[in-house]
Amino acid sequence: MYRPILDPLADSLALSALVAGLPIVTLFLLLGVLRVRAWLSALGALAVALLVSILAYSMPTGQALLTASQGATFALFPLVWTFGTAIWIYRMTVTSGHFDVLRRSFARVSDDQQVQALVIAFCFGSLLEGLAGQGTPVAITTVMLLALGFRPMKAATVALVANTVPAAFGPLGLPITTLARVTDLPTGDLGAMAGRQVPVIALFIPLLLVGMVGGRRGLRRTWHIALACGLSFALAQFLTSNYFAMALADIVAGLVSAVVVTVIARLWPPRRHDDPVIDTAAPAGPGTTVTPGEPSGPGEPSASGGSGRSGAPGGSGRPGRPTEQAVAVAGRTEVASDPPDTSVEVWRAYAPYLVIVAIFGLSQVPAIADALNAVTVTFNWPGLHLLTTSGAPSTLPVFRFNWLSSTGTLLVLAGLVTMAILRITVRTAVVTYGQTLASLRWAILTVCGLLALAFVMNGSGQTATLGTWMAGAGGLFALLSPILGWLGVALTGSDTSSNSLFGALQVTAAERAGLDPVLLAAANASGGVVGKMISLQNLTIAASAVGLDGREGDLFRRMFGWSVVLICAMAVLVGLQATPVLSWMVP
Repeated sequence: MYRPILDPLADSLALSALVAGLPIVTLFLLLGVLRVRAWLSALGALAVALLVSILAYSMPTGQALLTASQGATFALFPLVWTFGTAIWIYRMTVTSGHFDVLRRSFARVSDDQQVQALVIAFCFGSLLEGLAGQGTPVAITTVMLLALGFRPMKAATVALVANTVPAAFGPLGLPITTLARVTDLPTGDLGAMAGRQVPVIALFIPLLLVGMVGGRRGLRRTWHIALACGLSFALAQFLTSNYFAMALADIVAGLVSAVVVTVIARLWPPRRHDDPVIDTAAPAGPGTTVTPGEPSGPGEPSASGGSGRSGAPGGSGRPGRPTEQAVAVAGRTEVASDPPDTSVEVWRAYAPYLVIVAIFGLSQVPAIADALNAVTVTFNWPGLHLLTTSGAPSTLPVFRFNWLSSTGTLLVLAGLVTMAILRITVRTAVVTYGQTLASLRWAILTVCGLLALAFVMNGSGQTATLGTWMAGAGGLFALLSPILGWLGVALTGSDTSSNSLFGALQVTAAERAGLDPVLLAAANASGGVVGKMISLQNLTIAASAVGLDGREGDLFRRMFGWSVVLICAMAVLVGLQATPVLSWMVP
């Protein structure tokens, strides 16, 4: 049995924390500064974590390697199983030509790319996060933006920023219920507290999105729509989490904000009179610059909206009809005056996503959920024997193989229904899945290395050392509490995992510092949401979805500054909630 020690180096918690942080520093240095490929960065950080665990923490080599192997397996199932299947569904729609139909449909609902980014990345992405999570929103919304003419890098950055505020409650409140389980605090109180923190950030995310897509001009043109989107989302998320059903917070907020954006865009559309005309072969929004080396072939939509990426056959436009061309006019997606798609073709284009929503909704019906979970296999990882720092048996070696109720399996079911609706043959579907996995090989290696890193740091005690050291700040820990959650999500890619790692620690630190444990436990979940955009797991999914494999470092550098700004804002908010200034916000 291995029992980690919090201060293994000279009985000094500060020195031990300095060494424990080396794997994270290595990861950020390799990825963000030296621009090393993502899979090499992940493996390099893993190597450092193994060395620290064995040399500094005296963890047996065999136990360290077994912990890494469990983390890598967890990456394959359920993470790779989830986002790989999501991208497979997308590629089937490309093969059938229905993704072109979807693009034309969205372009006709609103031809403004800022509005499209709000509806797809923010509103629809929140719905997917509330139902599925685990990278599904990033994988799906990124390729949907591609189909509307967004450049690959722009599509990826927009999807990553949009997939922040929904993370605190999705999927179906799992991060909060997990937090309640590890802290022994009431689920309702934790959900209500998070619902009084995250919506404050949600107010500004739509404004940030339209600024990213259209620059200052785009922000001037669509500020009123973005503001309405943020206000409606924040209000719906607050009311649902506090007074209705916390598990449905993202689903309700996503639907409400989508309706509000659609109505406002129709009643008060973006201004047009000062828009110069840009006619390009590959659509680009205003303010978008094509940097040297940004692919215009792999992963970039052709003029017809089909992907030119190998392994993802380009769409044929409307099935059975000539392909129409798309142009970008100052942030608007315009299509040639081809006869409109029939209602049946439009329904088929939307069907895969409607099917996903329906299947995940049904899977949460208590009777169905119980039946799906009844076949879950739970076992201890062979040969792995770990204790916590307190000497209690660790839950880390427990592996839960929920093969029937997992997100990836439900997506496979959605894919089978999609095959029938889009009339995809079994052979085509199988070949497409194989091509999808082949194109994701480096992404799969990256995620395996990253989760192995997280498991090693957690099992050896490195994570606990870092958290305990930060908790020593006393009353100032209220400012650091969200940062701990941010760090956890940046490392693991999951708000649920971050809550599992640091939830109990937040409560212990709060009690020692005389702070409200509900406030700081919820701050872990709320601070974690802005860590999603710099999580290597999400960066890899986004880059792979749009054909930018190997450019995760570029995405990281674009996201890091905004992530720091947002976590500082969250830290200030939580710090004020710990004082009489905003203590009235604590339930």
